[in-house]
Amino acid sequence: MIFIFRGIFLVDKAWKKFQTFLKSKNLKFSDQRRIIFESFVETPKHLTTEELYLAVKENSKTIGYTTVHRTLKLLCESGMAIESKFGDGVSRYELKYGHEHHDHLICTECSTFIEVFDPGIEALQEKLVAKYEFTQKHHRLEIYGICKECGKTMK
Repeated sequence: MIFIFRGIFLVDKAWKKFQTFLKSKNLKFSDQRRIIFESFVETPKHLTTEELYLAVKENSKTIGYTTVHRTLKLLCESGMAIESKFGDGVSRYELKYGHEHHDHLICTECSTFIEVFDPGIEALQEKLVAKYEFTQKHHRLEIYGICKECGKTMK
């Protein structure tokens, strides 16, 4: 799995893209949105709204939970982020912009998830799309099961 470093260049490029999206929706480039955006982009993991809210509160005590939630929805709508639900009733958000495609293995016992990438699986998906003359927009592979740690305690 290759992770792209979330350096200043990537953050700046992503912010400009998000600003363009906001402008297209006649929405403001508020300081609150910038703080939420920066906190989200600089966190290299899947975040719940609550986790992002707590990270944002470290930088600004005036930003509310609802503002964080709405900004996450805008990030998804803009294509900058993706929302995932791993069967535990909690939405998690992940930076999509500048982030390599990957799939997930999800433990149904502890909700732990592992990011995985396999070129063979990707090639098979491309082969299926071509075989059925299907125009793919995106895809997501999630495999649910029991992680190694939970498997040890179940024996």
